[in-house]
Amino acid sequence: MRLHHAGVSVPDLDRSLAWYCRALGLRPGFRFEVPPIGLRGAFALGEGGTGVELLQKDGSRPGAPRADPPSASAMHGFNHVCFRVADLDAVYARLIGCGAGAVWDPRDSPEPGFRMAYVTDPDGNLIELVEPVAGHAEGGTAQAGPS
Repeated sequence: MRLHHAGVSVPDLDRSLAWYCRALGLRPGFRFEVPPIGLRGAFALGEGGTGVELLQKDGSRPGAPRADPPSASAMHGFNHVCFRVADLDAVYARLIGCGAGAVWDPRDSPEPGFRMAYVTDPDGNLIELVEPVAGHAEGGTAQAGPS
């Protein structure tokens, strides 16, 4: 089994799709609308078609803030999306330059063999970045990175 995508509710679909593609190097994918329920969506896709499904629904409102990993973990439900990257420092700097909010700068992960960082997208959704450490055998959840 392999994760296909993570869904993220956003207030402005077009702005969010442009940001995820520009900041994370993803590409626009399938777009759709479900008029009876006031829903629009679009995929931002990465390698192998894995990506983020961005969803804009009429009447939606912001949820509880998830300012950092500990506060996000204090609430049940999904709390972040994670991307595995080849150069953590470069991707982190690019995201900050594209308007991401700095949460945790690049550092060693609690999971052996990885470095990690956290940012928020322009709407405050947490994004984790993980990078395998060169020469370290991968173990645990290394295929997806720490959660």
